[in-house]
Amino acid sequence: MPDYTAFVEAVAAGGQPDKAYAALEKLVKDVVGVKLFTIMTSDTTDKVSERIYSSMPDVYPVSGTKPYNETEWSEITLNRKETFVANTIEDIAKVFDDHEMILSLGCQSVINVPITVGGEVVGTLNCLHDRDYYTEDRIRAADALKLPGAVCMLLHALEKREESR
Repeated sequence: MPDYTAFVEAVAAGGQPDKAYAALEKLVKDVVGVKLFTIMTSDTTDKVSERIYSSMPDVYPVSGTKPYNETEWSEITLNRKETFVANTIEDIAKVFDDHEMILSLGCQSVINVPITVGGEVVGTLNCLHDRDYYTEDRIRAADALKLPGAVCMLLHALEKREESR
C-alpha cells in the first residue's frame, strides 16, 4: 500500500494546485517509477486536452488546450477508461507524434492512467520511462494513483472556477 501521507499534507496546504501536483509526482515515482511525468486534462466532448503539470517544463511546458486525435490511445484511455501501455518506442510512435522527443529524453515506454470523476474521464496521468519498464505489476500498482489524480483534477477545476469569477 502506498504511503499517501505527504500527498494528503500537500493537498491540505495552501498554494494549490501546484503543491498537490508536485506531491503526486513524488507519489508516482514511489508507486510505479517515472522519468517524465505530466498531468493532462481531457475534455471528451470537445476532444481537447491541456497539460497542467510537467516534470520537465522546459521540454513539455504547461500550455493551452490542444485537440487530440482518435487513435488506439483515445479508444483505450478515454473511451474504455483503461490504462494505455506502450513499452517500446515503436508502439509509442503509433499513437504519439512527439515520439522522437520522447526517445531523445531516454524514454521508450509509457503508461497513461485515465482519471475518472463522475463517470467521465477528466484527464490522464502520463508516466514515461525506459523500454519495457511498465511491467504488469507496475501497471496494476498504477491503479493506486487514480484517487490522488482525481483530487488533483478537482483542485484544477476549483482553480479554473476561481479564475473565472
